Amino acid sequence: MSSKINRKVARAKVHRRIRKRITGSAERPRLAVHFSNQNVYAQIIDDEAGKTLVSASTKEKGSSLSGANAETASKVGKLIAERAQTAKISGVVFDRGGYFYHGKVKALADAAREAGLQF
Repeated sequence: MSSKINRKVARAKVHRRIRKRITGSAERPRLAVHFSNQNVYAQIIDDEAGKTLVSASTKEKGSSLSGANAETASKVGKLIAERAQTAKISGVVFDRGGYFYHGKVKALADAAREAGLQF
């Protein structure tokens, strides 16, 4: 048995704790973010209906975005905000997914706010 804490397990525990309090509704859906080593993902989710309303990521076909750094996260944040406005979504609840609100997460959130998303 290892006494070393696994970062993925620790983040999952924090995310479960956050999700107890944060839910998305039709009026204010949830903006969920996820980062892998190579990609950035963002989704706007209506938890009551169980549907993803809008999504953006670096893995989309025709996307010139690559990498999982703060600059790319900022571009994905701007893209998700533009798509949300097209879908007539103005306000969301931000779900940082268990990540610290720093670096990539902060860059994505700030870019989404600058593009017109309210949270």
